[in-house]
Amino acid sequence: MKKNLSVLSKSLFLFLLVLGTIQLNGKSIKNFPTRLKTSLNAYSFNKSLTSGAMNLDQLIEFCATHQFDAVDLTGYYFPGYPEVPSDEYLYHIKQKAFVMGVEISGTGVRNDFTDPDPVKLKASIELVKKWIVAAEKMGAPVIRVFTGPADLRGLTRPEAVNILVSALNECVAYGNAHGVVVAIQNHHDFVKTAAETIEILDRVNSEWFGLILDIGSFRTDPYREIAQMIPYAVNWQLKENLYVAGKEQKTDLDRLMKIIRESGYRGYLPIETLGEGDPKVKVPLFLKEVKDALGKIGQ
Repeated sequence: MKKNLSVLSKSLFLFLLVLGTIQLNGKSIKNFPTRLKTSLNAYSFNKSLTSGAMNLDQLIEFCATHQFDAVDLTGYYFPGYPEVPSDEYLYHIKQKAFVMGVEISGTGVRNDFTDPDPVKLKASIELVKKWIVAAEKMGAPVIRVFTGPADLRGLTRPEAVNILVSALNECVAYGNAHGVVVAIQNHHDFVKTAAETIEILDRVNSEWFGLILDIGSFRTDPYREIAQMIPYAVNWQLKENLYVAGKEQKTDLDRLMKIIRESGYRGYLPIETLGEGDPKVKVPLFLKEVKDALGKIGQ
């Protein structure tokens, strides 16, 4: 009888998948072909952008030259950050990206949503809200936010989680009102594992909330944890290296793309290069590796 039920369950799953009505982690999974687009996270040019050697116009031109589909314009590379620049500047960046044929896949800020100081916590929430409006004006579909540092600062972890979830709920509601998805990054800080991250994602539980899946921030079994978290992913940070059992090694892009394809994820795959070396050299090389791996799964 158990065997028959197993066969029936499998048949029902496949039938519902064809209809596009499967619910996975509370989200409807549509039966569409995988569609993946490349993007460049601005942090790849962190030194150049913070020193003034490069500006966002030049970054967009770089993306156009190297045929990225999109660019992820981190907020702290805009002039005057943490303040939001003028509408004139935001619309200039939007128009620049448009005429260069480069989409804006997202933006992001520095915030702390586990701070026990209510004044500082409120300031972080207001910062995110201001940049949600900026994202809306630029046409960025998602804003990346952090959770908080690893230091609990006298709180128990459940207390810190409650503070974090409350702050996220407020920002997600605001993002909903402005048509911008809010997403946390698993940044090996307050959240280090798939289980810790999923706890937060499930607690907030909104279609306007998701995950920036950072493949380089796991420390044990990254491919397993990536597979666990893909159903929540709305954007990514693909990195050249990741950690397996605490040891850094080159990312197996073929293996990663197979996991992504099998998950049904559709959307942007921003890359982020780190460490020493000229990003003008490193980024095109890593992009080629990513595109080669995408080609092997028919993208």
